[in-house]
Amino acid sequence: MIISLRREIFIALSFFVVLSSLALLLALFSYDSSAYAARPNVTASKPVVNDPNLTVNLYFKGLKAPTSMIFLGPDDILVTQKKEGTVERIVNGVKNTEPLITVPVASKDERGLLGMTTSKDPVNNKTYVFLYYTEKGPMKGEILGNRVYKYDLDENGSKLITPKLLLDLPWEPGPGHNGGVLKVGPDNNIYITIGDLIGTDQNESQLYETQAQNFQAGKEADGRAGILRITQDGQPVKNGILGSKHPLNLYYAYGIKNSFGLDFDPLTGYLWDTENGPAYGDEINFVEPGFNSGWKKIHGIWNVNAALDKAGISPTDPKGLADFNHTGKYSPPEFTWDHSIAPTALKFLNTDKLGLEFENEILVGDIKYGNIYRFNLSEDRKSLALNESLTDKVANNTEELSSAIFAHGFGGITDLEVGPDGYLYVLVYDKVDGRIYRIHD
Repeated sequence: MIISLRREIFIALSFFVVLSSLALLLALFSYDSSAYAARPNVTASKPVVNDPNLTVNLYFKGLKAPTSMIFLGPDDILVTQKKEGTVERIVNGVKNTEPLITVPVASKDERGLLGMTTSKDPVNNKTYVFLYYTEKGPMKGEILGNRVYKYDLDENGSKLITPKLLLDLPWEPGPGHNGGVLKVGPDNNIYITIGDLIGTDQNESQLYETQAQNFQAGKEADGRAGILRITQDGQPVKNGILGSKHPLNLYYAYGIKNSFGLDFDPLTGYLWDTENGPAYGDEINFVEPGFNSGWKKIHGIWNVNAALDKAGISPTDPKGLADFNHTGKYSPPEFTWDHSIAPTALKFLNTDKLGLEFENEILVGDIKYGNIYRFNLSEDRKSLALNESLTDKVANNTEELSSAIFAHGFGGITDLEVGPDGYLYVLVYDKVDGRIYRIHD
């Protein structure tokens, strides 16, 4: 009797362990385990800047999955929350009781409220706020598209009002690679990153292979896999770079797998971006008009095969890419990570408050390890001035990267901004305890 009871208990416990293990494996390999859902939480210890003359302080905590931030003025920050679909305002370190707006978002994997930028109209004394988000419809599971909206900030600065749809972009098959960065360029036009919209754990279906992904015989470009450019009223800029037909006339660059980082050089106005690779080949790119980043034929310095593995080193002038009647041109990356670090925000440090030696350099954050990387530029500012083991433009391991690390220990970084005070602000992703840190002297 006792032996039989013990046997039953043992069998029950074994069954429980097996079920628990299966549940854990399912959780690890579900869609929600990829992209934002799998990013590291904020660290318990304080982040560190490698320069002993600089300090990191916690500016704000308690955000829910924050994706982007922008300053309205000194100590006055707007922050987007991916899953909540809210724009929060933080003034003097205190968050407003109510969000400025709550938009209806589909938030699975890399969908959600993803990007934000602002512009000011001094003639009419108005501030405009632009949002990029995956909009859901009223029916369960209904998705309307990846969309860019323009809003007015009301007179009290407490609400976003008068929404205007500027851009309606594809969202299928998803749910990954939506991009979402918005920037107002020196030309006062809006630049938008959007990826190839493929799930983060699957290959691309032939149904969604377009010429913007370098399939010469693919479907016409539909707005995915590029950096797009529109006026602040949502119109194409002039006749377009790659062609005059919509939406091809919106492309500033193409062949982009997914990008979370975009900024303009304050000295030259040149555009730079970061790009995520499949499991290798993360990039920093110098982006000229008509730039072709090579995806889905090339990533990093490597050709890409059907399984998204490396298939040999790519030539600097590869053949067989889409060039849209010679208006597009492939250029190799200015820097590549062999093993993926998932780069996000790219920011030019247009301030001398952290030291003259850092002024106008490029800083890049990552969401996988919580590092900020620092890069100096060449004299013509069209390439990076790399030294030591990075002169080949490829980081093969962590040891080679050590000289480029500016700060570390943040957790998953989603945005970098220079405040009106000249200090660097770091946005850290977490589902319940997202944070803003300030780096200062």
